[in-house]
Amino acid sequence: MLGLKKLGIFTGGLLFGTVGLKVLASDDAKKVYTTGVAAALRAKDSFMKTATVVQENAEDIIAEAKLINEEKAKEEDFVWEFEEDCEDCTYSEESSDEEAE
Repeated sequence: MLGLKKLGIFTGGLLFGTVGLKVLASDDAKKVYTTGVAAALRAKDSFMKTATVVQENAEDIIAEAKLINEEKAKEEDFVWEFEEDCEDCTYSEESSDEEAE
């Protein structure tokens, strides 16, 4: 009896698998797959366009930030002079290039 039950389960699984493959390989199923893949490709294209715009904006922001920092460095071209235990430290407006010499 137990052997017959196992044989029935095996046969049922075989039939279910065969029918499943037929359904998956049918023309209607292929249309569903094609529609799904087409939607995924559209989503990918949309994502890539958005990613490109974000990357371009990030590059613009970084370039502008570098320019701002260069301008600030030129405006504030001074060297702090620290003395030990100094409460009122002073600075000179000499450029750092002169001090490097």
